[in-house]
Order: sequence, then C-alpha cells, then structure tokens
Amino acid sequence: MILKWLDVLKFINQGNPEPDQRVNKSEQEWKQILTEEQFYITRKKGTERAHSSEMCNLFEPGKYACVCCHTVLFDSEEKFQSSTGWPSFTQPIKVNAIAYHKDVSFGMYRVEVTCNTCDAHLGHVFQDGPPPSGLRYCINAVSLEKIKSEERKAVFGGGCFWCTEALFHQLKGVVKVESGYSGGTTVNPTYREVSSGKTGHAEVIEVTYIPSEISYEDLLSIHLSTHNPTIFNKQGADRGTQYRSIIFYKNEEENSTAIKVIEEIQNLLDEKIVTEIAAYKQFYKAEEYHQNYYNKNPEGGYCQNVIDPKLKNFRELYKNKLKQNI
Repeated sequence: MILKWLDVLKFINQGNPEPDQRVNKSEQEWKQILTEEQFYITRKKGTERAHSSEMCNLFEPGKYACVCCHTVLFDSEEKFQSSTGWPSFTQPIKVNAIAYHKDVSFGMYRVEVTCNTCDAHLGHVFQDGPPPSGLRYCINAVSLEKIKSEERKAVFGGGCFWCTEALFHQLKGVVKVESGYSGGTTVNPTYREVSSGKTGHAEVIEVTYIPSEISYEDLLSIHLSTHNPTIFNKQGADRGTQYRSIIFYKNEEENSTAIKVIEEIQNLLDEKIVTEIAAYKQFYKAEEYHQNYYNKNPEGGYCQNVIDPKLKNFRELYKNKLKQNI
C-alpha cells in the first residue's frame, strides 16, 4: 500500500497504526545515549538548520533508522532531492513505522511525524512530494542513522505471480520475494482491478537480492528462461496485458543489462522475444493472500498442476543456484 495524504489524515483523526514494538526510556536515559544535538532534535522537537547535513545529497543504496531506538524507518529507494535543505522521502519503509500528529506551533497547521517505536521527533510530512503518493517526509538528518545494505531490488513479470514468486524464493542470494503490480496508472490497485486489464498494470514480483551472491544479470536470465518471452500478453492459460512479459529497470545500467540478456537469450530461440523493457515507476504490493501463495497452498489444484511441474524443472535446471535448505 502506498500512503497518500488521505491516509495521513485518517491516522491523525482515527489513531496511528500499532508499531511492531515499543521502546520507552526516561529523559535521563535518553540523555545518556544521545548527543546533545540528537536529544534536542528527537526528544525536544527541535529542528536542525537547513542544508546543515550532507545526508540531503546522498542517494546510495541503504536504509535509514531512528537514531534513538534503531528502528528502520526509510529505504534509500524512497529518497529524493527536494532542495529544501532536509533529507526527503516519499514513503516510510512500513506503514506502521511512522506516527502522525497535529502540529499547530508557530501559528501554522502541520503534520509532525515521529518514530512509532519510541516517539522520537523526526520532522514533518507535506503534500508537495512526487507522484504517485504526493508526500514529502521532511526529516531532520540528526534524527536518522544510515545503515549500509548490500540489498537491491528487481521487478519483473512473466505471467501469474504465484508461479514466478515460487521459483525465485528458491534462489541463493534472494532475501525476499513479494507479489504485486507495476507498469500501470492506477494507484494502489486491487487484484480485481488488475485482472480487468484496464489498469495497465502487470502481475510482477519484486525480488530483494544480494548482488555479491546473485547478480541482476543472473536474475534476468533465469526470469527469461522460466516463462515464454516470445508471446504477447499470455502465459499458459492466463491471457491479458496483466500477464505480459516485462522487465522494469531503475537506471541505465539495468536497462543496458536487460537489453544484453535479451540479446543473449534470443540467440537460443527461434521465435522473437517480445519482452517489454520499461522504466520503473512504482511497485504496489498485492493483497496478503497472494504472498507466498505456493507455500501456503501446496495442496491446491493450481499449485499441484501448474507450479509443481515448473518447480521440478527449475530445480533441475538451476540446482547449483538453489538455497541449501531447498
């Protein structure tokens, strides 16, 4: 789910989401673990001077956590250059990572954002962010600590996401696989809407992986060899634009890699590859019952008749790339 301004207002008026955990300390305890500036910003609702931190202009991969309780709050993929003088993000890493509060100080109406785990003051959220959310989380750099991470994310589709998700879960170097929708115009689409073929979205998976263990090129090669990339808008019995073969790239390096891999696979096929290569815009996570569908429904007819045969071939073809516990 992509949070929008209406969601922010609902949290303010109806209550914030429940955090995964709570961290409570006395003022003295916070003073013992924070610097004077960190304490002033996070526990006394201070504001750092604009353009005072180089964090505003850092966009390398990683995550950002609360400096007080170390709860992860934002992902670098949601960070953007707002030129406001403070680090800016379009979304929190999880819906329940952030809490929202009315702020009428200084004669203004604003929405304060705090860490939902420990109540640390972070900054404010505004309505002038980029689409599709339109949100700008304007955060004090002092409130955050940068966490280096090797993890990267890749998004592609090739038919029903129940199948693709089940396959990529098996790979060594893959941390997480989530089913969802991408490539269309509808914000926060439902499965029913996507299934109508009118949203422009394709069923896709978002693969979180570690490049030192499995490369982006390997992921794309496996993707193109585990579905039929030579037919338009169809995989098996599934028909429609939502089942199209597609690769979303996030930068020119990924775009070049996708073109290269398709050319290499094309040399092995008689039919022309029609896989679409498109610039990534947004991934919308599918409803919870779609997530990890195969492992939740191993006795289901679709799993036994469609996914099981694919998995058998997949494990044989890529046995050297599988996780040890598979």
